[in-house]
Amino acid sequence: MTVTIRPADRRDIVAVAELIEEIERFYGSAEIQPLEERHSQVEEALFGSPPLASALLVEDGTGNLVGLATYSFLWPAAGSSHSLFLKELYVRDTLRRQGVGARLMDELRALAAARPGCSRVEWMTDRDNPNARAFYKSLGFAEFDGKIVYRVDTSTS
Repeated sequence: MTVTIRPADRRDIVAVAELIEEIERFYGSAEIQPLEERHSQVEEALFGSPPLASALLVEDGTGNLVGLATYSFLWPAAGSSHSLFLKELYVRDTLRRQGVGARLMDELRALAAARPGCSRVEWMTDRDNPNARAFYKSLGFAEFDGKIVYRVDTSTS
């Protein structure tokens, strides 16, 4: 199947918000935000002033959104350089194992290489996600055990 990878623009807000529901269900979430709330969050995140993130979108041959990679640039990375941090890589199950995820990773690496001062691409995956771990390993990426991730929910006191 032929797909196109391109940066998100404002006309994609509804489709991205709909795909986020699919991503939430993929990760096992039972509580899904109302669609209008997701619309607002996508618009603010990708097109606010300043934007919080960027996204590459995958369209199939009929123009349907079938995947995405969301990322932000973080500073500092090594020394005073910065890094591209991949937050989410998702490809609809009907297109998995067809090279779409690998193409997204190539695009992200190219974006990072083209940005002056960007020293690396970084991302995380869950230890209990063997498919994601196998995917990254198949691309030749080694796991990095040097960090421990902390998280605190800001909605609790």
